[in-house]
Amino acid sequence: MQWTDRIRQVKIVLVLAAVLIAVASLVVSHFLIRDLETEERKKMEVWAEAMRTLNTADEHTDLNLVLRVLNGNNTIPVIVTDAWGNVQTFRNLKIKAGNRADSLRQAAIIGRELKNSGNVIPIELDDSLRTDHVNVCYDDSVMLRRLALYPYVQLGVVLLFVVIAIFALLTSKRAEQNKVWVGLSKETAHQLGTPISSLMAWMEILRENYPDDNLIPEMDKDVKRLQLTADRFSKIGSLPELAPASLNEVMHRVANYMERRTSRQVKVVEELPAHDVVVQLNASLFEWVVENLCKNAADAMGGAPGTITLRVLEEGRKAVVEVADTGKGIRRKDLGNVFRPGFTTKQRGWGLGLSLARRIVEEYHHGKIWVKSSEVGKGTTFRIELPA
Repeated sequence: MQWTDRIRQVKIVLVLAAVLIAVASLVVSHFLIRDLETEERKKMEVWAEAMRTLNTADEHTDLNLVLRVLNGNNTIPVIVTDAWGNVQTFRNLKIKAGNRADSLRQAAIIGRELKNSGNVIPIELDDSLRTDHVNVCYDDSVMLRRLALYPYVQLGVVLLFVVIAIFALLTSKRAEQNKVWVGLSKETAHQLGTPISSLMAWMEILRENYPDDNLIPEMDKDVKRLQLTADRFSKIGSLPELAPASLNEVMHRVANYMERRTSRQVKVVEELPAHDVVVQLNASLFEWVVENLCKNAADAMGGAPGTITLRVLEEGRKAVVEVADTGKGIRRKDLGNVFRPGFTTKQRGWGLGLSLARRIVEEYHHGKIWVKSSEVGKGTTFRIELPA
């Protein structure tokens, strides 16, 4: 739970950092774009003044300077129209047209749009024989448009960085946890090996000395159960061998085991098809998965009467196993954490059972396991899908 809280805190910090960077970028870009818009407006005012000077030029006018100013605009799209909206000239516009008449028509349409948006500078002319005035309509330069998009591109890059950072953090921690769980499992199997061997030797001695004792066979079952548990722990971390096995038989063995190991108030129900459903399994490990789900279901009863239902289905090319209970259910906020190593709602336990179950189902058997449904106070159903 501490690691889960720490991951959540890191995620929050990364998201807040991304938001702050994005907000700062948008604010800075806003002021920069506003300054550039003002600068371009001033340039166009100078350009418009040069156009007015050209239209009212006489023999004393220095046309070299005027033409230099007019020809110096190579970035800002501009359209010059007369008082009636007819285009006189235009620059820096990307217009695809077959002839000049079409180009002028398209330029006139763009000019009206720019004029309506307020990007226009009227020029009063002294020569009233031509027209009363002309309008210089201009648009944002390519650089200004790119700069307006820049903060959003930067925001996307920051968000991508945050996603990659969170993914790398979770992946590295998951790999580290896997190493811990594998090492812990193998060490547990190793530590169980010696006392199990000793118990097996003592069982042989007891059989020789007390051949008619009815308790010895029951003790032998428990020792074999310990041996099976140690064998399961030893297989964690290494790829187990799969062989054709009947899900009906596996579920039946689990049901028999749970009936002997749970309260009499808990009823174990089998819903199995009439024919065998055969899949590629490591039967020992898969039984462990189902047993773990059943034990969690029994714990969810809290000593109250209830039912655990073991169900086998066939759906197309998939074999389905469902373990349903009538226990206390799982809270909605905990549904996303039930398979996380270390997560548990019990006062006692390490929170490894469902994590190992998921590893066995998904990594070893190439299947899927998830909480199909859960309602507080009514029960939970886990679903496992395996390739048929």
